[in-house]
Amino acid sequence: MGKLKNSESPWWWVPSLYVAEGLPYFAVNTLTVIMYTNMGVSLQEMAFFTGWLYLPWVIKPFWSPFIDLFKTKRWWILVMQFLMAIGMAGVAFFLPGEFFFTLTLIFFWLIAFCSATHDISADGLYLIALDSHHQAAFVGVRSTFYRVASIAGQGGLVLLAGYFETAFGDIPKAWAYVFVILSAFFFIMSLYHLWRLPTVKEDRSIKGVNRRTVIKDFFKTFATFFRKPGILAALAFMLLYRFPEALCIKIIQPFLLGSREIGGLGLTTAEAGLVNGTIGVVGLLLGGIAGGVAIARGGLRKLLFPMAASLTLPCIFYCFLAMWQPTNFVLISIAIFIEQLGYGFGFSAYMLYLLYFSRGESATSHYAFCTAFMAIGMMVPGMFAGHIFSYFEQMEFFAIEGSQGYINFFWSVVASSLLTFLVCSLIKIDPSFGKKTSDEQ
Repeated sequence: MGKLKNSESPWWWVPSLYVAEGLPYFAVNTLTVIMYTNMGVSLQEMAFFTGWLYLPWVIKPFWSPFIDLFKTKRWWILVMQFLMAIGMAGVAFFLPGEFFFTLTLIFFWLIAFCSATHDISADGLYLIALDSHHQAAFVGVRSTFYRVASIAGQGGLVLLAGYFETAFGDIPKAWAYVFVILSAFFFIMSLYHLWRLPTVKEDRSIKGVNRRTVIKDFFKTFATFFRKPGILAALAFMLLYRFPEALCIKIIQPFLLGSREIGGLGLTTAEAGLVNGTIGVVGLLLGGIAGGVAIARGGLRKLLFPMAASLTLPCIFYCFLAMWQPTNFVLISIAIFIEQLGYGFGFSAYMLYLLYFSRGESATSHYAFCTAFMAIGMMVPGMFAGHIFSYFEQMEFFAIEGSQGYINFFWSVVASSLLTFLVCSLIKIDPSFGKKTSDEQ
């Protein structure tokens, strides 16, 4: 097994580790949107404050170098999982209270920072515990179980909340039960990983390295990143390629759950969890697979604009859903499946470009900076999506009875796709990048 003993098969810990990596991310960035919407928090407040919860993943590259200075990656994983169990218990405890919004946000901040730190440590342990052969062999396993966490977090837990809402007739109590379950899961994970996470000699704090040298190396790497050719066009691409999605992400769930009188689709919590968190995620996964296959055949440069169109233009399905407000659940599911399928296809180009731009010296660190700018591009528009929606809610563009807020907002999202095509025209890509060579074919 290379660096591991035969008794320490990666099957014992890689799947569980990456489920534990994915669940808190989706709890913080998806469950909060649905939960606060159900509990009557205004769309503007919900979008703004849950948008800020994305910050730990934005600044993750800035504190990741310091994790190696203190303790081991295994220690960080175990402690973060235990702290996340405490954080989720805190959310459950304060949800039924009068000041639930402020108090639960505090615990979500704790969960978010612990989750981002857990990501750094888990990926680091994966790299040092496995040799190159097993890293390659298990890369699909870790990705698969992260997606399992995605379906469980965005679909299964929402379905569970919907069941509890029906059973108890009490929304705060229903969501409190969901977070009690999550808390118990992470407490069990911390105990399981205490038993099963590998202990390898390479996993230790770095000797002879101090804060000063880490800071010096960090700023040196940071400076080389901003001296890369085409940096301004690349930054524009990282920040704006996903701009339509960044606007949509905080509004879609309130749209699905909102009453038909205010322009929503009036789905139950369970139906929203099924259509967006399960059917939609399956579409996203299939689109991502198709995108990877397409780029391997045609290359990134050739497919960039078609993939940009695939990522942005299916947003028009939300426009039609808002205008017609269908009651047929199958029709709604098909529309969202197609939109997510297109998004998954187009997102492949974005992630591959980050790898392309990160090539060269300090590629790992430069890729971390790219993902930080990717996170900023999602966080900032999402924070202000509620205020943008409120602005369009006051305007009447279509001769349709009832509230036009969602209609106007989704059409503005489609219009914003022009930014995606603009930044695609600014970047330069080697025509052969991403394309299989004749030998590989």
